[in-house]
Formats: sequence, C-alpha cells, structure tokens
Amino acid sequence: MSANVQNSIMIFGDSITQGGWETGMNGFGASLAHRYARKLDVINRGFSGYNTEWGIPVFEQFFATTEQQKHLPIVRLLVIWFGANDSCLVQSPQHVPLPKFASNLKHLVNLVQSPKSKYYSPKTRIILVTPPPVNTYQRKANLDARDPPILLDRNFENTRLYAETVKDIAREEEVGIIDIWTKMWDAARHNEQALEKFLYDGLHLNDAGYQIMYDAVLETIEKTYPELHPDNLEMVFPGWATIDPNNVVASVQKRDAERSVGVV
Repeated sequence: MSANVQNSIMIFGDSITQGGWETGMNGFGASLAHRYARKLDVINRGFSGYNTEWGIPVFEQFFATTEQQKHLPIVRLLVIWFGANDSCLVQSPQHVPLPKFASNLKHLVNLVQSPKSKYYSPKTRIILVTPPPVNTYQRKANLDARDPPILLDRNFENTRLYAETVKDIAREEEVGIIDIWTKMWDAARHNEQALEKFLYDGLHLNDAGYQIMYDAVLETIEKTYPELHPDNLEMVFPGWATIDPNNVVASVQKRDAERSVGVV
C-alpha cells in the first residue's frame, strides 16, 4: 500500500455529488464512507454547478499524476457523475452540447486509463453515472418562487438523451455504469411528477433518491469490480480483539485490505 494511509474511492461530479455528504441527509457518499470505514477512504470531489467542461481542468489539479502516485495512496475506484448541468437548455451558461459532453466524458476516462496520459493510474477502476431524471413540474415551481423568477432551465427529454450518452460512453470505454436515470424513472413508475418522491426541488436528490444511488453503487461494484466490494475487503488495521497486549506494535501493523483476502 502506498504512503501511510489507506487507499480510496473518489466520487467526482457536480452538486448532486457534493450533496452526497450533506448533514442531515442520507447521502450516498456518507453512507459509502461508513460502509468502507477502515477499508477504503471515500473522498468527496463534488463541485456544485459544474459541468464536464469546467470539471476537466479541476480534475487535472486534484488527481495525482503518475509520478506523484508513487508516493500517495491509490485511488482504487473513481466514480464520475456529470450530466445534470451539462444537459441544461442552451440559454444556460452551464449547458454543454451533447457531442462535446460525450467527448469530455471520454477525455476524463482516458486521463486515467490511457498509458499516454500524465495521470495514468492502472490500478484505478472507473464507474460512470448517468444524470438522474429531472421533474420539470417541481423544477419550474422552484424557479418561479425565486426573486426574481428564473425561466425553466432543464427539459425532461434532453436529460434523458444525456443519460443515454453516458451509457454509450461506458460501453465504448469498457468501464462500469450506474444508470440512475432508469432506476429512478422505474421507481417513479414512469410518472414524471412522481419523481418528487426522490427529488426535493426537481433536480437534486433527497434521502430516498440517495438511497437508490447508494444501493446502485454497491450493486455495480459487486457486479463489475467485486474485488472492491466492502464485503471482500479486510480492515487495514486489525480489529481490537486480535491485538496481542504483549506485542501491540507488531499486532497492529497496517496491511493491504485487498491482498489480505487474496485479491490481486
């Protein structure tokens, strides 16, 4: 294991990612951090309001280069969750045209997966996440209530197209995929207004929405990268019951959570 702390899972995205750690909410990020406690650290790299165009130069500042990785813990899993802002209507400054969005997502994946990239990280696995469906009824009511009111900035069908593009990129790049758009749409029984069960303002997830996401993350890890599922990892530092009071230092030595269960 690199450096002096345990390896990590990094969640990278917009406000829906950032909100996954919000106090008082059953955020998927906080839940994952609890589930992976003492096995893998879960790092929040959510940036409210960002799209892929703005996310790329930020990623290039916080993700370690290949050279830096020799002296740092390894990001074992990178979860990339963009599209909610990219899919804004054209009048919004957050809008990124669909072809450019696809190109940006591929670029982010290749920054990590391509041996030619200065950020190449061969031990990092990637999961892409689709944007969730938008409830335009809820969203319009939220924007109408602002002072001054704001025009509706998202379209249900447009967001679906961006979600489909994320799935296409995941297939092309052979990385994991979480189709949260379909999971939430199915949970709402294909009724846009019923999405209010999972969204608190028509865009951002509430407790119930984040529960769907949390379950989907673990389901996808188990299916795509089972060696990284929390049930297949050991604690980096052993449980207290195994500590030898007569030889404490030796019995609390750090270990690799993956190797300790025979995972390569």
